[in-house]
Amino acid sequence: MRKSYIDNLRNIAILLLFPVHTFMIWNDFGSKFYIWCGGNRILSTLIVLVNPWFMPLLFVLAGMSARYALEKRTAKEFLIQRVHKLLIPFVGGMLFFVPLQSLYARKFFYNYEGGLFAHWKYFFTHLTDFSGYDGAFTPGHLWFILFLFLISLVTLPLFCRVPADRGVAKVEKLPVICVLLLFVPIWIFYYIGNFGGFSLGKNLALYLAGYYVLSNERVLEKLRENTARLTGLCVVVTLVSVSLYYRFAYYGDLWVNFVGWLTILMLLVLGEEFLNRQTGFTVYFNRASYPVYILHQSILVALAYYVVEMCGWMPAQLVVIGGGSFGLTVFWYEVMRRVPYVRKLIGIR
Repeated sequence: MRKSYIDNLRNIAILLLFPVHTFMIWNDFGSKFYIWCGGNRILSTLIVLVNPWFMPLLFVLAGMSARYALEKRTAKEFLIQRVHKLLIPFVGGMLFFVPLQSLYARKFFYNYEGGLFAHWKYFFTHLTDFSGYDGAFTPGHLWFILFLFLISLVTLPLFCRVPADRGVAKVEKLPVICVLLLFVPIWIFYYIGNFGGFSLGKNLALYLAGYYVLSNERVLEKLRENTARLTGLCVVVTLVSVSLYYRFAYYGDLWVNFVGWLTILMLLVLGEEFLNRQTGFTVYFNRASYPVYILHQSILVALAYYVVEMCGWMPAQLVVIGGGSFGLTVFWYEVMRRVPYVRKLIGIR
């Protein structure tokens, strides 16, 4: 049986990319963005509120979905599906989408006046810090797809040898405090395969936690019994995070991983309670969310380049970039999904 709340939580996380990446244009982290107009503390604080959990949530949900998928598919079928869903869109995106956003970064910061083809050659022959903000090579937002594909490959033999059902009795005995303390190994794994804050190890740990622990109905039931405590604690630590951010600008990897994990547990409980249903929009976006993820950032960056040049009023810039990029992304999804072969570039078989 398809669990609608998993789809809806995934959809919410992907929709959040539009305001988050719009606000990144004014972040004050010191990391800049493809288009950067100077720091704004309020917009940066809103990013701080969601950064600890919204991408980690996607890896947890992917792990949970992997368990349900492997109950219906053989390992070979699962692997073929991963190739079509992840590997092909990653390669296609690296060829056609990501170079576009680094082109606009190069235009914005370095007044580059050349064409896309000349930049395409530059993109694949220059390697710097992997950010792409200088026009050089970057995986861009497709790091998520690459990591998920690699994690799927690495864990598939493990899942075949030690399926989730084998240890279900032990997992069901876990008290809530032990589930909460899983943030400790997640934090430790953060330092394994860490590429500028994008950690392969941490996301592997989140994926495994989703597969073995949070897909267990008894574990979710125990979490539901503590909904009020989880929600209250989550509110408190979020307020503490904001306070620490305003005082010290950063508050440490341990705290970030604790806040992120706690929020994920709360969202799963609340999602199962309030989001376990379908509407016309959710049915549509269940199909569209993954292609939207692939397309969104290149479109947003290109639009932002022109908007900040033409309009100097930040509130209008925020509305046009955020709302306009969403509309354009859905438009191009509708166009591309109707074109044979091209649809494979956005994960539609």
